[in-house]
Amino acid sequence: MIGSLRGILVGKAPPQLVLEVGGIGYELEAPMSTFYTLPPVGRELRLLTHLVVREDAHILYGFATETERQLFRDLLRVTGIGPKLALTILSGSSVESFTQRVLAQDAAALTKIPGVGRKTAERLLVEMRDRVQAAAQANGSALPGDRAPILGAEAEALSALVALGYKPAEASRLLQGVRAPGASTEDLIRGALQSAAREA
Repeated sequence: MIGSLRGILVGKAPPQLVLEVGGIGYELEAPMSTFYTLPPVGRELRLLTHLVVREDAHILYGFATETERQLFRDLLRVTGIGPKLALTILSGSSVESFTQRVLAQDAAALTKIPGVGRKTAERLLVEMRDRVQAAAQANGSALPGDRAPILGAEAEALSALVALGYKPAEASRLLQGVRAPGASTEDLIRGALQSAAREA
């Protein structure tokens, strides 16, 4: 897997750009949110990437931030959402705006994004809610009804547990039982997994 690329931007024509790395020109597709941050052609640039392998092509997608890439990856897990529509969603809405729409369960606002119909919007609300909540907590953002944001090692541990398949609410509950001053991310994850094993 190609995780990131650093090179010279040699061409850009939304949604495509070309990044030259070590004499090799990599063609990437990127959302408009990333295009808005691109430097002029000829300047150095680093992008986070995601590779999609199909029978007829290998397509590399580029992102300016980790939050954009993570949302793209989460969208690909939603039933009926492919890379093209995921890119369109990222181009039609910032990560923050999309997150707020999902947390507010605002299907009408999502349908204003090109390519997102009523059924797709409703599916996004159902399948993205837990992921969006977990991402917001991991980034230290307060959610409606939260007493306080989760920060530092606990945020990283929460994100890791969610990646392992735990629901955000369950992961938070497990972490509450092993919370300790100065605990590292690894300590929290290990304690939460041991706690989960005892409950099984």
